[in-house]
Amino acid sequence: MGRLDGKIALITGGARGQGAAEAERFVAEGATVYITDVLDQEGAATAERLGEAVTFLHHDVTSESEWIGVVTGIVEAQGHLDILVNNAGIFQIAGALDTSLEQWNRMVAINQTGVFLGIREAGRHMRDRGAGSIINISSIAGLSGAGMAHAYAATKWAVRGMTKSAALEFAADGVRVNSVHPGIIETDMLDEFADRLPGIKERIPMGRTAKSSEVANLVLFLASDESSYCSGQEFVIDGAMRA
Repeated sequence: MGRLDGKIALITGGARGQGAAEAERFVAEGATVYITDVLDQEGAATAERLGEAVTFLHHDVTSESEWIGVVTGIVEAQGHLDILVNNAGIFQIAGALDTSLEQWNRMVAINQTGVFLGIREAGRHMRDRGAGSIINISSIAGLSGAGMAHAYAATKWAVRGMTKSAALEFAADGVRVNSVHPGIIETDMLDEFADRLPGIKERIPMGRTAKSSEVANLVLFLASDESSYCSGQEFVIDGAMRA
């Protein structure tokens, strides 16, 4: 018996990296999973690799109409939506003085507005049904400052605040909302910025980066009924970086 048997999950940014690891873990525990992304080829390949329990949908998380279409389509096809993982996000290295308004607006649109729209559209259905779990992927940058990533840190702090506000709003309706705050994870995104983050791995007290599967295990716990009394909380997985 799987920990997510019979549950329907939506994972944004699921084409690769952390989102794909979450999808793989969910499927292993019995869930039917929809992964969404703007990376169509990678998303389709991930869905094919993970098997018939996974469906890929093109989805720009900054689009209100696409959010409505995705959630409505899943509910019409499956009858319900139990889990939303707001995983889609981008990262950029730029301090406040080096961040253009265009860069700022793009970061906010994907990392912040995308999460808001997900909470709103999935939360509307979950509230009416009286059950659901929303997991918002933030960062340890959402718990402290990040001088080299001003806009990124701002959006991840916003995710933290939206999580707490939504948790309070939906608490009486059986819908749980939590945030996950990873440290340094081995993903494609880390590889893209590795040469611009010298010495970052050496700052991890546990002496290594996290595997995507380790973060996926935490997300699985929050998606499952095992975390039935957890809501509005920040779950940190960072190898003791913030200790």
